[in-house]
Amino acid sequence: MAEKLSFELVAPERLLASIDADMVVIPGSEGDFGVLPQHAPLMALLRPGVIAIYQGDQVDRRLFVAGGFAEVNEAGCIVLAEKAEPLEEIDLGSAQQTLKDAEEDLADAKDKPEAERAPFERAVEVARARVEALGSDATH
Repeated sequence: MAEKLSFELVAPERLLASIDADMVVIPGSEGDFGVLPQHAPLMALLRPGVIAIYQGDQVDRRLFVAGGFAEVNEAGCIVLAEKAEPLEEIDLGSAQQTLKDAEEDLADAKDKPEAERAPFERAVEVARARVEALGSDATH
């Protein structure tokens, strides 16, 4: 049997994945990166996006992460996410409304100092990534 990668995705509210996979593609802050069995050790910050878990050459599961970090070591790969959810649990209408509300909040904060606008900008970034993840789900 071919070697598998031990992968775990942990969010504050629950463990979303603890499986052996052939490959995992993770949305790193510098771009997406794939992790295979025996990958070199690394630590990486994550941007909001989708983690794709592969079994063979097919995507088996797709999970949205709002950010966090990933550690790859000899034991496998673990992602500690700020927030995470399976794509099938995200309602497109609700995600679009969240984005609209976040954009309105950011617009209302336009005259505030940069440090006070930062949380609103982050909320828009995460909300936009959730909506985009659902839009791209039809192609995967």
